Amino acid sequence: MVLNEILVLVISFVVLLALRVPIAFCIGLATMFTMAMSIKTGPAFTTIAQRMSTGLDSFALLAIPFFVLSGQFMNRGGIARRLIDFAKTVVGMLPGGLAFVNILGCMLFGAISGSAVAAAAAIGGFMTPLMRKEGYDNEFSAAVNITSSTTGLLIPPSNILIVYSLASGGTSIAALFIAGYIPGILVGLSLMVVAAAIAIRRKYSVVAFPGVLEAVKRFLDALPSLLLVIIVIGGIVAGYFTATEASAIAVLYTFILSVVVYREVKWKEIPSVLLESTVTTSIVLLLVGTSMAMSWILAYENIPQGVSAALVALSENKIIILLIINLILLAVGTFVDMTPAVLIFTPIFLPVATSLGVDPILFGIIMVLNLCIGLCTPPVGTILFVGCGIANTTIPKVIKPLIPMFIAMTIALLIITFVPELTMFLPKLFGY
Repeated sequence: MVLNEILVLVISFVVLLALRVPIAFCIGLATMFTMAMSIKTGPAFTTIAQRMSTGLDSFALLAIPFFVLSGQFMNRGGIARRLIDFAKTVVGMLPGGLAFVNILGCMLFGAISGSAVAAAAAIGGFMTPLMRKEGYDNEFSAAVNITSSTTGLLIPPSNILIVYSLASGGTSIAALFIAGYIPGILVGLSLMVVAAAIAIRRKYSVVAFPGVLEAVKRFLDALPSLLLVIIVIGGIVAGYFTATEASAIAVLYTFILSVVVYREVKWKEIPSVLLESTVTTSIVLLLVGTSMAMSWILAYENIPQGVSAALVALSENKIIILLIINLILLAVGTFVDMTPAVLIFTPIFLPVATSLGVDPILFGIIMVLNLCIGLCTPPVGTILFVGCGIANTTIPKVIKPLIPMFIAMTIALLIITFVPELTMFLPKLFGY
């Protein structure tokens, strides 16, 4: 009977997804169909509403709308342009300088906004025309922007790490934030190596050093934006406030910076900023609610225990099992959006990982990086669509230059998976 319910869950979800039903409704309807299989002896349909409600009843989730709102202020407040100018000063003179600027700009903007989509749109919107003007291949520029924008999901503050904390049963958000730095930087450096190799082979131009005085000016212009990272993460690590309280502080800081200091967000634009933030938050929280309902039905049917037993039966070798988990997550990331994937698959794979001695903090970073790669791949690659739209190109054209970027990200994933000290160094240093 359990096998029948698993088949109903999987088949209904895949069919609905293939019919292009919005992902939140795919999850909710697949959960309803599964519950219908055992409605006489099992839970009632009202359980879905109850689980959605209780799943959203979390203080940690309150950080998501605040970080979304602060990201909107950052996106409109001239932050991207100042970070790009600063990045030009730091890495513009290296081989393939503008590609390096794109990568570093996405890392910095993603770290501030916590949004890969915002980073791809804001940094790509500035850098793609500039790179095209300097003779860079349009598809190469798009590939660089698409892959580098995902680094902001690893480098804190990151909304998806907050979601993982909820799904994992309360893993420290502060520890996850701290743990994301080295993996995020490693991914960025891996992409830079590939970009440099391609730029040298194609003899792309570099950016001239602007001079010491101009470099200092650009740094001072970008400094207020960069201080947000220190204020938010520093305050969390020092224990002055929680991640949720830090998100509210981030809103206040970005509001002052964008509206009062830079004056690039007008007072009359604030209602539209709030509306966009509300829409984005609603989408995310609907996904969270329906995913929590599906996670519950998975637990009710003892599916996580079954998957754990099956993986252990396949092999007792830790390396083999972790490779299998990575492969499954890479495949999942190509079809399922990141938020529901984290909420659904964390309860399934986390017990397996912890039984192998993998720290929940490390597994969270591994899972997020896997799904970051999925964001850049068809058919459900959100960042892929955004990046192609900004570069005015098509997915088939951008796939070829994306392949070496995927290889670099996969190598970084394997290093993070099998060299746990890289990820756990900072959390242990700060006592987590």
